[in-house]
Amino acid sequence: MAADATFRQSCQRSHDNLFFDYIGDNPKWKPISLTHVEYPKGDYLGLALAWCSLMPIHIVVGMITLIIFRRELHTISFFGGLGVNEILNAVVKHTLAQPRPCADHMYEHPSYGMPSNHSQFMGFFAVYMVLFIYCRLHYSQSTTMWDDLLDNLWKHAVATGTILLSLAVAFSRVYLRYHDINQISAGLVIGGAMGVAWFIFTQTVLTPLFPVITAWPVAEYLMIRDSTLIPSVMWFEYTQSRAETRKRQRRGSHNSYYKSHSQ
Repeated sequence: MAADATFRQSCQRSHDNLFFDYIGDNPKWKPISLTHVEYPKGDYLGLALAWCSLMPIHIVVGMITLIIFRRELHTISFFGGLGVNEILNAVVKHTLAQPRPCADHMYEHPSYGMPSNHSQFMGFFAVYMVLFIYCRLHYSQSTTMWDDLLDNLWKHAVATGTILLSLAVAFSRVYLRYHDINQISAGLVIGGAMGVAWFIFTQTVLTPLFPVITAWPVAEYLMIRDSTLIPSVMWFEYTQSRAETRKRQRRGSHNSYYKSHSQ
């Protein structure tokens, strides 16, 4: 009873807040559906799948981080394809206007269910990643058959993991009763088809334009770069950074020697 009285007193004192009147009395609160995922209480599998369902948000944050720090046109194109895929999903959803499955969620999702947004996102991401791994990452520093085997094993592991992750996200939407099987299947198919189409579009239309884009003054100011002609960007940056570090170390030791003998 004392705790309830304290709670009521604190709520009464909140009316003195300067911004309280901007919302008004007794507002209808609504959660942000982008991150609001519910799972059955006490269901640890549901908890894991609820976190798995948030994977598209983590991917978007990771890609924005890559764009900010890498500024590579292929990453920007990949991210743009995801945006086009999301627009297509919204158009198809509002065209079909198919409701979601009936569920006992505390907060009902405001959008339609066909196709699943999460499944279409992950379908695009998985297919584009697999095509990028096997069609673009074709260069290896391997000199022996064992090195080549390890390089291919790495590609297979990443590709398989990406596909399994996309299937897990799609399954989470059915398990948590946000979509039915038809809705996630349609999302995976549409997203996968969009991934293939966007990869072909990037390779045949956008990639030849990348040298022109990087020559734009605004691209030079923002340090936008194109690594298409560099077979292994990681190896190139590794060797260049080592060479630059050694050059600066030699320059520093030379300056130290000159200063010590000029005194």
